Amino acid sequence: MQAKGYANPSAEKPFAPYSFERKAPGPNEVAIDIAFCGICHSDIHTARSEWGPALYPCVPGHEIVGHVQAVGSKVTKFKAGDKVGVGCMVNSCGTCGSCKENLEQFCEKGFTGTYNSPLPDGDYTKGGYSNHVVVDQGFVLSVPDNLDLAATAPLLCAGITTYSPLRHVGVGKGDKVAILGLGGLGHMGVKIAASFGAEVTVLSRSENKRGDAEKLGANNFVITNNPDEVAKYVGYFDYILDTVSAPHDLGQAMSLLKRQGTLILVGASDKPLEVPAFGLIFGRKKMMGSLIGGIAETQEMLDHCGKHNIVSDIEMIDPEQINEAYERTLKSDVKYRFVIDCKKF
Repeated sequence: MQAKGYANPSAEKPFAPYSFERKAPGPNEVAIDIAFCGICHSDIHTARSEWGPALYPCVPGHEIVGHVQAVGSKVTKFKAGDKVGVGCMVNSCGTCGSCKENLEQFCEKGFTGTYNSPLPDGDYTKGGYSNHVVVDQGFVLSVPDNLDLAATAPLLCAGITTYSPLRHVGVGKGDKVAILGLGGLGHMGVKIAASFGAEVTVLSRSENKRGDAEKLGANNFVITNNPDEVAKYVGYFDYILDTVSAPHDLGQAMSLLKRQGTLILVGASDKPLEVPAFGLIFGRKKMMGSLIGGIAETQEMLDHCGKHNIVSDIEMIDPEQINEAYERTLKSDVKYRFVIDCKKF
């Protein structure tokens, strides 16, 4: 099938209309008409070869939602018309220890990303900045009927990226959780931590986000460059979810953790971060990272969001606004996730 989308031809070039072929669905595959796709900061890093050389033309997008157009002969999970999503992965080896534990994101042979991943036939994956995609049924997710489809798109990356570590460490009622950074990831972290019953605090440099933090479900708000405000929360938090995707000082966050508290990194800086050794040692504190979630956990997250009516706060854009959206994302000028109307490709 001829697909339409937007691609950039090199790291320095802007996005422009791009047509390419999508294969017909095989026996175990699902053909999806894409309705909406979110813009993730990872898209920007990849498209601009900031995480290593990308494959061009590059068609990013791994926050995909839409409807099933057709299914292969052996597909049992989906039928035409179903409301579905596709996240950051479209395949994995299926045989390693991680895959067998439903942790495909840690596939020991490397999972196949929704975009910019080499394929056995010499081609490479092209993502959701397009109007159509074909995916193995094992990597397609059901979207709860009660959730707005466009606002669900960012759950496929930002949602699971924040849900998975909070679920893994067992955040629950009464836990004191801080969300560092109130952007695309951070605003989802607030909503999800609050849905687990935690007391949620937003740590931010921007005073103008105080009102938003409260509306999103935060109990407290701390300006991180105000020493008096910060001092009130030294040794206070059980967990801090660090969503910042740029170089920043980890020392302050470490000081705000309780003894044996945990700093969770989910924001991916393009430059190394310095680890404050004494901040860890004095207090037996922990630092961990987390990468999206497996397919089973991603479905669990979507079902949880359906139960609690959680979706992303979005700004809808047309395809021709992608380049502008990238620049605005880098300036944190979005509340809180751009979503492309892929029906307009």
